[in-house]
Amino acid sequence: MRKIFVISSLTALALTAILYSISWKFIFLLVFFIPLILLGIYDLLQPTQSILRNFPVIGHMRNLLQKIRPEIRQYFIESDTDGKPFSRLQRDLVYERSAKSSDNKPFGTQLNVYDEGYQWINHSIRAIAFKDVNTNPRVKVGSSQCTQPYYASLFNISAMSYGSLSRNAVMALNDGAREGGFYHNTGEGGLSPYHLRGGDVVWNIGTGYFSCRDENGNFSYEHFSQRATKENVKMIEIKFSQGAKPGHGGILPKEKVTDEIADIRLVGKGHDIVSPPAHTAFKTPLELMDFVELLRKGSGGKPIGMKICIGNKSEFISICKAMSETGTRFDFITVDGGEGGTGAAPPEYSDHVGMPLREALAFVYDCLNGFDLKDEIKIIASGKIISGFDIIRALSMGADICNSARGMMFALGCIQALECHANTCPTGVATQDERLVRGLVVEKKSVHVTNYHNETVKSAMDLIASAGIDHPDNVGRDVVSMRIDKTKIATFEELFPELKKGCMLQPENVPDKYFYDWKRASSSQF
Repeated sequence: MRKIFVISSLTALALTAILYSISWKFIFLLVFFIPLILLGIYDLLQPTQSILRNFPVIGHMRNLLQKIRPEIRQYFIESDTDGKPFSRLQRDLVYERSAKSSDNKPFGTQLNVYDEGYQWINHSIRAIAFKDVNTNPRVKVGSSQCTQPYYASLFNISAMSYGSLSRNAVMALNDGAREGGFYHNTGEGGLSPYHLRGGDVVWNIGTGYFSCRDENGNFSYEHFSQRATKENVKMIEIKFSQGAKPGHGGILPKEKVTDEIADIRLVGKGHDIVSPPAHTAFKTPLELMDFVELLRKGSGGKPIGMKICIGNKSEFISICKAMSETGTRFDFITVDGGEGGTGAAPPEYSDHVGMPLREALAFVYDCLNGFDLKDEIKIIASGKIISGFDIIRALSMGADICNSARGMMFALGCIQALECHANTCPTGVATQDERLVRGLVVEKKSVHVTNYHNETVKSAMDLIASAGIDHPDNVGRDVVSMRIDKTKIATFEELFPELKKGCMLQPENVPDKYFYDWKRASSSQF
């Protein structure tokens, strides 16, 4: 052992002497270049990436620039009106209103008012003074069959699940809803403790029946009634589809599935949680009406609604026929436009599946009116609604109430990093990474949510007053105009003329543009 120690010591001394005699600059270069040489050898030998085989080491610069391309574009290249899905002008509007800083802009609009599709409100010379307008109108949701109607705000939090959003984000949204007097939709991810902090809640029940399912994934009336009768749960919403991925079902990546989320949803963990694309509790429109009655009974008579992104028009007409034949009514219908957002969806679904909100609202309103059902059923609009003008536009197409998801996320501090699906949201909004979640301070962001809601409703009511209208119920399709081309404009009433009430109850009165889908529709099948 002594011999080995002596040899080791002499060797160490020799190496020390050699290194001491070598220039420190040479040592630095050696330390710097050896890793690059090894990386270059690895790049030449790896079989996966052609660029790295042909351009070792340097090829990694492309990967780096590709990774930070969205940030470079967002912060240095794109104009205030170019950003997608939301422009910087839209995002700044939310940030300013949530912080209650000035949202006034100098020097005129940055939008091109001669572009096709540009829209505006037709103001009136009989404009109403803003001081005479109710800045917090309430909308009654509840048909004659509902024993616990709910009086909703004009603007509310759209469906976003705990799991997709962080614990702190959900708490801040619920606290903001409580302070502002508006509702908070749970999303299909179940009813969590963070939704029950005092804010009004709409419990969204999707095809996975999270928080109300048995061990086989089927609907459980017992679990449902236990939760639906809670005081903060004001309405129940049956989710058929959402705008970003209609007909696909929801997805929660396994990286976001914690023990708590699994317990709330009544599922196992260790794998992606995927909602089925269709419901199993009913198969036909008539069975759906039975399910509505079951939910109404289990909730103690609270409003029961449905959320749908319109696809096959005949299927929605089938639901209307079932309501007309059975006498059972939904209390509300949430219409989600194809432009709606989500945390994770295949790009083809986000880009090319589902009817956009404007046409969908007109269709749903006309069907309900055609079957003489609209007086009992409220329509809720969802899909890229973040400003007062967005609200008025939705009202003009037939909506009674509006929901916003991404607008509320911006109020929480979302920067549109587009990392919702990766569990790496830098603002702590759409992640379960505790290191990132802690950055979102509930007490501060809840105030921003309340501010954003209040200021946006005030903006909408100000616009209504400018049009000479005293209540949101009186906003019609003639309030908004749109540019068709460089020289032609038309109101929504001209583009989407309303149907006569009751005209779809008899085949001889059904308008030609609806007759094909009306004929295909049946209450006995979708």
